[in-house]
Amino acid sequence: MDVPLKTSLFEICPAKSIPLHERLVHIAIPFVIGGFYILLCFLFMPYDSALLLGGLMLGYLVPPAGKESIVPLGIALGLPWWLIAFSIGLMDVLAGIFMALNCDVAVRIPILGRWIRRFLEKGNDFVRKRPWLEKFYFSGVVLFVMFPLQGSGGIGGSLVGWMIGLSPGRTLLAITIGAFLGCTLIAIGSQAIKDLLLSDITAGIVTLVAVIAILALSYSVYRWKTR
Repeated sequence: MDVPLKTSLFEICPAKSIPLHERLVHIAIPFVIGGFYILLCFLFMPYDSALLLGGLMLGYLVPPAGKESIVPLGIALGLPWWLIAFSIGLMDVLAGIFMALNCDVAVRIPILGRWIRRFLEKGNDFVRKRPWLEKFYFSGVVLFVMFPLQGSGGIGGSLVGWMIGLSPGRTLLAITIGAFLGCTLIAIGSQAIKDLLLSDITAGIVTLVAVIAILALSYSVYRWKTR
């Protein structure tokens, strides 16, 4: 890749001088979309199911929760796999929209702003330990968001995309593809294990333990290689 890596806060999140009413619209857009989606869920789903789904979507925003835990939990609690996959994927997309429109605001939010600054301070080292991000460029951001890695998701994916030179529009597209693909794969796998547990509990438990062991080993290897 020939595009130089961007790790400066000014390059990634330049201050925008825009009218207050326009700023408020930019901030409101992802919240309005998310609120409208939740409203639709309450209109067309049983109240308890909609309340559960809304709680899981909000829980996804609280570290260390991630798609690899929230999606299986939703399926275990009885939500359709396609619904929880779409809903959690949507949260990553909304975070990407917020970052694309309001990055300069995000850096002023106390906890989030500190996380963004630390992320960018380690930007060169972060990408160096993950050469596939630059090698695959657009697809690298898709993979980064698709798999449950530290810092992945709408916010981390936005920063990585901008660091390697993607435009906000292409970054948001990569986040959208990665979020929905990742959540769908996790949801399909979780539903298959749930069905197996219900039909043959012994085989289901063996499969579940094997999957957890593989994931734990893969994460340990990933953490070791990126130290």
